[in-house]
Amino acid sequence: MEGPVIWLGDGYEARPLTLEAYRDACARLEGRIFGGNWGYAFDRPVKSPLPLGETFQWGLYHGDDLIGWHHAHQQGERTVYMADTGILPEHQGRGLYSRLLPHVVEVYRQAGYTLVQSHHRATNNRVIIPKLRAGFFLQGLNLYEGGLNVALTLSLDDTYREAMHVRSGFRQAVGETARRLGLNLGPGEEREKAAPCVPMPELPDTEAFDLGGGYTAHPVPYKVYWATYKQLEDVAYQSVSFDWQGAPTASGPTAPSWAWLIAREGEVVGWSAARAWNERTVYMSNTAFLPQHRGKGLYTRLLPHLLDTFQREGYPLVRSHHHVTNNAVIVPKLRAGFRIQGLQTDEHGVMAVLIHAFDPVYRDYMDARSGLTRPRGEVARRLGLHLREDEA
Repeated sequence: MEGPVIWLGDGYEARPLTLEAYRDACARLEGRIFGGNWGYAFDRPVKSPLPLGETFQWGLYHGDDLIGWHHAHQQGERTVYMADTGILPEHQGRGLYSRLLPHVVEVYRQAGYTLVQSHHRATNNRVIIPKLRAGFFLQGLNLYEGGLNVALTLSLDDTYREAMHVRSGFRQAVGETARRLGLNLGPGEEREKAAPCVPMPELPDTEAFDLGGGYTAHPVPYKVYWATYKQLEDVAYQSVSFDWQGAPTASGPTAPSWAWLIAREGEVVGWSAARAWNERTVYMSNTAFLPQHRGKGLYTRLLPHLLDTFQREGYPLVRSHHHVTNNAVIVPKLRAGFRIQGLQTDEHGVMAVLIHAFDPVYRDYMDARSGLTRPRGEVARRLGLHLREDEA
């Protein structure tokens, strides 16, 4: 299927291509676009390729110059798979991918698809961030010939989108979503809980972070943070965690810890806490804002201050876990330089594991592990690879 011409601004447009024209463009340009990736070279396949079903192709043009493409194909009766998008390096970083996304998604919606899926190397934040901002959710990880990939899914059905939140543990199942999941819930009205007014505790003079808009973040002892958290926990979260039924009987590990309370007009409106994970890693264990204070960019403004603190403390890595459908937190983390490094299921649900590295060599190492780049220079040396001079 050929789609419409898509105007992208600044002299760029996406013009529909035939499948053959798309393949010809790949043959001519893919070396310039993907030449720095690190994949595995299989022998020639012995089996014929599977039929693609319905396909969609656009060539990306700047004036009359072909500078990239987008290709997608049917994958089942409900799903279209965004298989390949490439833009020449000199035209990257101009927002083309973000501007293209809503147009092609609308074409897929009009064509009758319910789900849009794609895979990307796990450290390729340049592509993952626009996808998450467009409403895709992180749905899995797979190790394949190209490296470590993240699987992303966009639901064009609002009820299924809510079901993805339920599966991750980010929200409770209610209404039609619960019915579609086979849950026969009893009658009951969900009411939004009112947040109690918790005044900022009296603190010794400490240097607070100014977050703008009248918001400040104050370092506090961990026990002060914990006492405040217990008062506001029920109104800060919609997530559903496993109830362990009783307090733990074993003592927890003793490790350095940090905590902040976020205040506005003398009241606590949020918090952040962290502790040492090991001798090289800080674990950002908990950050939350009360509902009426979300969507104001506070998390984005808070992050640099926290990262500066952890770096000054001498930890080269920062780790955090988030529900895989919690894009409101995952996107600011990725924009701050965190990388998706894993998935895990724990008492809180299905969680994405994010890592931030202050060490530039370790950042390059993560890119090499994901297959986004080839191991070169110091990364190759740290991995024990003795490359030829022209490869190093």
